[in-house]
Amino acid sequence: MPGAFPDWQALARFPFGDGPDLADELLDLILIGKKHATCWSAAEGVKGTVVAGRWVAQDGQGRPRAVLETVALSQQHFDQVDADFAAAEGEGDLSLGYWRAAHQGYFTRNGGFTPDMLLWCERFDVIAILPGEVPAPESG
Repeated sequence: MPGAFPDWQALARFPFGDGPDLADELLDLILIGKKHATCWSAAEGVKGTVVAGRWVAQDGQGRPRAVLETVALSQQHFDQVDADFAAAEGEGDLSLGYWRAAHQGYFTRNGGFTPDMLLWCERFDVIAILPGEVPAPESG
């Protein structure tokens, strides 16, 4: 498990998802080592994300929980995302089908979805887990 990272207070902070419950769910996947990627609509812009840039993932209450480092960043159309990236997102059964259904719902809720919409696709590493309870790894 990653160790302490003393300078995290100066980093940008963001939660995952579009609400407290989803932020907690996705953060839990990071903390147990399942989630190493994320994406967002290119219409939102790059949001300051750069390769080798570090940032803090927050829980659903806005508490800092993990320091992440971007290791890859690319643009891809929704319908061109592959199974490897879907699995790296760590959600559901890790399949491309699950990823597409979940993300279509997410993008529909948040301003619109089209099958060819352009996305920013980010892969990240966990640099440090910040104080707080870490969920137990899922069995199975």
